Amino acid sequence: MKIHEYQAKQLFKDYGINVPNSVLCEKKEDIDACIEQIGTPCVIKAQVHSGARGKSGGVKIADNYDSAIEAAHKILGMELIFKQAGIKFVNKILIEEEVNIKKEIYLCVTFDRNCEEIVLIISKEGGMDIEEVSQLYPEKIFRVPIKDFFNSNAVLNSLELGEEITEKLSEIIILLYKLVIEKDALQVEINPLAITVDDNLVALDAKIVFDDNALYKHNDIMLLKDEAEENPYELKAQKLGLNYVKLKGRIGCMVNGAGLAMTTMDIIKYAGKKAANFLDVGGGASSEKIEQAFKLLVSDKDVSAIFINIFGGILRCDYLAEGINNAARTLNIELPIIIRMEGTNKEQGISILNNSGLKFKIVQDLNEAIEVIRKI
Repeated sequence: MKIHEYQAKQLFKDYGINVPNSVLCEKKEDIDACIEQIGTPCVIKAQVHSGARGKSGGVKIADNYDSAIEAAHKILGMELIFKQAGIKFVNKILIEEEVNIKKEIYLCVTFDRNCEEIVLIISKEGGMDIEEVSQLYPEKIFRVPIKDFFNSNAVLNSLELGEEITEKLSEIIILLYKLVIEKDALQVEINPLAITVDDNLVALDAKIVFDDNALYKHNDIMLLKDEAEENPYELKAQKLGLNYVKLKGRIGCMVNGAGLAMTTMDIIKYAGKKAANFLDVGGGASSEKIEQAFKLLVSDKDVSAIFINIFGGILRCDYLAEGINNAARTLNIELPIIIRMEGTNKEQGISILNNSGLKFKIVQDLNEAIEVIRKI
């Protein structure tokens, strides 16, 4: 789960990390008062779940009152376009004091799934796109297991920031690590962490991503969720207890099991198409859950065909067929629907679908599925 910058900065403050003075503004009629509260020069920042806000026009520096008013009115209510996140509507802005910066640092504490441990990522090239830095200047990014940081100051000393700044930086890393552990965060990032002209460290931006599987332990974090920032299909799936991720393809797919889902998406790709989603109904899904999942797939206007690939174990094939049949009867479906099922009660499942009076394409194996998908 992601949260907004202003929410992440409040958590930083709670943990003792310096952030600029700021005020959140959600209504245009409040803009004047908010800017007067912070003063100028100030920074106007769109609050949306995406990086690269500055490149999309969502961050403006205002030197005086008039330019601040103009920038705030322009950003609040605008639509920002991002390469990865798509279109984001700005319904809140953060008005923040400007900080006198001497140097910018990139700092991140995150969980690395490859080595299965928490790592520290740090660079003196803060404020830039860290992916771009990693490609052009990989030697300027230091990535070490957090335990190595606790055992040695070698990484921070290599930055050559001076004893006072290095000590303050070390304290911030410890606080970030504490936040990660106590709040079950997958990633905590500051970019940039500013070294000010008076040698203080201030987090100018804040990004935190939490582990969805641990949210049940943190009611305070769950309250920070902004449903307006969530994909509507993913949000609906969460409420239905389905594992769903929206993708950019046109072939909707439904499976039971994450491994089978990955294989199914590979099959769709092999057939020259792209999956519209990752949808895992789970190994023990009932016919009611299958019906809900099927309706979710059909509701996606990007979907031009549906491929259902089920291995019947705990989820019996007749349960699958009943769920699909019930959903299809209540919907006016014109999409091609390809179904491949194997396992428990396969023949009963096929019989239910064949006798439904509805148009399903039942394939016997994955090779046949590929050929059918290719022709869609």
